[in-house]
Amino acid sequence: MGYPTKVQLIVRKKGADQFYVNFPTAVAEAMDLQKGEIIEWFIEDKANIIAHRPNVPPNPVIVKKNLRHS
Repeated sequence: MGYPTKVQLIVRKKGADQFYVNFPTAVAEAMDLQKGEIIEWFIEDKANIIAHRPNVPPNPVIVKKNLRHS
């Protein structure tokens, strides 16, 4: 399921304009994002942007993945 988010533009009289994209709360909470955390953005192509966390906290719960064989 995706989370639609509008891109915001701040136009400044002096200096460079800035674009803002906000993480929806559900996404930030699921990723356990913290205030002030650094995110690196990578442009995959004109349709896809990758947000990368260089410093990821460890998972509090160990998740076992079950592979389904067809």
